[in-house]
Amino acid sequence: MAATVKGKWFDRIVLIIFENTNYTDAIANSYLKEITTRPNGVLLSDYHAVEHPSEPNYIAQIAGSTYGILDDENYDIDDETLVDLLEKKGVSWKVVNAKRLDDDIKNNQVPQLVYYVPNQNNDAHDTNISYASAWFKTWLEPKLKMSSFTHKTLFFTVFDESANDNDTVNHIYASLLGDPVTKHNNHNDTTHYTHYSFLRTVEDNWDLGSLNRNDSSATPFSLYLNEQD
Repeated sequence: MAATVKGKWFDRIVLIIFENTNYTDAIANSYLKEITTRPNGVLLSDYHAVEHPSEPNYIAQIAGSTYGILDDENYDIDDETLVDLLEKKGVSWKVVNAKRLDDDIKNNQVPQLVYYVPNQNNDAHDTNISYASAWFKTWLEPKLKMSSFTHKTLFFTVFDESANDNDTVNHIYASLLGDPVTKHNNHNDTTHYTHYSFLRTVEDNWDLGSLNRNDSSATPFSLYLNEQD
């Protein structure tokens, strides 16, 4: 594993993405609500997906655009993405499932950007929020105590889209958790965010520059993040 590249707010970010759930249903879940009330947690209560169905939201997170995609088909997009910006700066990254992340933890090879995609039972796609949150608790709580994740690691939990394809508001749950989060009494960040905000946050954290798409005008998650010394 390459040397750690120090970030403005965090040295590692772990994105965990769930699927197809309305904000009201997610925030009504006791565990998803509880993690936002911890001293190092915050709810991003005005967070919105950018399109329906799922695929364009995943693309938006790393490319700063949906490229007009409105389905879940396969596409080849020959354009610069977040991955290119990370690699230019020497920031390690991986898209991982459960086994691959476990192997990386065991081998002390956890990258600085972890894009974690649960299976379709655990991400609520084929089940429901109760099932997914019960799995998430068993997945997250041990990691919060592991040395790979206890220092300068930000956990970003988010859904890809709301449950109804006709819902143009597309309000979804998103939260931050970890020691980069400012200790505070108000656990509710009401700033308007979208999936482009994740991209902008990563760009700003490691001074990656911009893709000059929707990331340029997006607001980063900086309000409740501490700058490192």
